[in-house]
Amino acid sequence: MDSNRLIIAIFEFAVLLFSLSLHEAAHAWMANRLGDPTARMLGRVTLNPLRHIDPLGTVILPLIMLFVSPGFLFGWAKPTPVTPANFKNVTRDDILTTVAGPFSNILAAIGATLVLLILSRTSANGADIVHQIAATGSLEGSLMSASPTLVPLVLLLYLAMILNLFLAAFNLLPLPPLDGSHVFRHLLPYRALRVYDSLGMISIFIIFLLGGRVVGFIVGPPIAFLRSILLSF
Repeated sequence: MDSNRLIIAIFEFAVLLFSLSLHEAAHAWMANRLGDPTARMLGRVTLNPLRHIDPLGTVILPLIMLFVSPGFLFGWAKPTPVTPANFKNVTRDDILTTVAGPFSNILAAIGATLVLLILSRTSANGADIVHQIAATGSLEGSLMSASPTLVPLVLLLYLAMILNLFLAAFNLLPLPPLDGSHVFRHLLPYRALRVYDSLGMISIFIIFLLGGRVVGFIVGPPIAFLRSILLSF
């Protein structure tokens, strides 16, 4: 692995840690707001990755993917504990708590895009750096020498935009145990719900077999749209 690819891998892992922590903290924050303090009492309303790390899903698997299969990063954090009995309106509050995680990732992607646009318009060489990274997604040529401070910041923000969109879309897939399944199951009649909840390993197999392709199809247009905005400023 060359030095530029190593830098990008390190940045991707750092962004993944933050994005997963944001996702789980959003679940915990929303649950607490709606009357369930379970996650808050366990210290989960925080961006500190140490509170959310799952050794396999947050550390081991992402690092393996970064160095063995660069270009696609996948991971998960420790699930946020929720006690639905504490909610006043169980169905509504469970759905709101569930979607808070993916929604936080969407907000993070939008926020990263806005900061990139500001840097593009206000920083020396900002437009050139943002355009090159948005166009290639890499550190080509002598880009680092253009601005040793601005280039890493732009790269981090660009990766945050991409990875947060992927995390949001992936978690909204209606397959157990992903967030989307918690919403989808509220729409099913009792008999169908029993079958749906029993998918178990079949669901996991579907996620690993088709999840990446489906998510890529979903987030392709939004990413292309945001990149076109970055390249036009």
